Amino acid sequence: MTTNAETADRGTKRRGGMQHLTPAGVKVLETASRLFYEQGIRAVGVEAIADDAGVTKKTLYDRFGSKDDLIVAYLRARDGLWRSTLVKHVNGFDGPPEQKLLATFGALRDWMHTRSVRGCAFVNASVELPKEHPALEVAREQKAWFLAYLEDFAVQAHAKDPASLACQLLILHEGACIADFMRSVDQAIDRAEQMAAVLIQQSLSE
Repeated sequence: MTTNAETADRGTKRRGGMQHLTPAGVKVLETASRLFYEQGIRAVGVEAIADDAGVTKKTLYDRFGSKDDLIVAYLRARDGLWRSTLVKHVNGFDGPPEQKLLATFGALRDWMHTRSVRGCAFVNASVELPKEHPALEVAREQKAWFLAYLEDFAVQAHAKDPASLACQLLILHEGACIADFMRSVDQAIDRAEQMAAVLIQQSLSE
């Protein structure tokens, strides 16, 4: 049986977005990713990206075609980084599946405090971009993948309703991410993890 963790490892390799780029392309993508996340997608133009990356706009367009395609590449690279970070963190726990479900909150805590200090890049992109933008499909795929990842462990833990438990945990993740960024709740991720532990225990004991 192929687990979601194994699928994630393969998906990360496909979605990293840099393995087939030239050094100039890698520099453009790294620069765009930083500027898009720090300043906002709509606020950053291709000229600013090219200048910061030390390349011409022609090089940028030769590598990515358009700003829209560069935005897609940015979110795919971000997705790949999150998946690899999450899977590595969760796989570091040797406990039962229910403990791995809780470990996803530890991964979120580390991610938010090191790589996501301005909130979820996928939610930010969804707010900034028009609903028909191709990058939003990447954002939707990312959330769908994470939901399936949670459900896989819920199934392994023999939860009474794995799909429902996965949905509840995803909502806790999303809410904790926003509350942590907004500083609207102290220790938001810790509190979400505590609530998740209760939900998981209830799901297993029913």
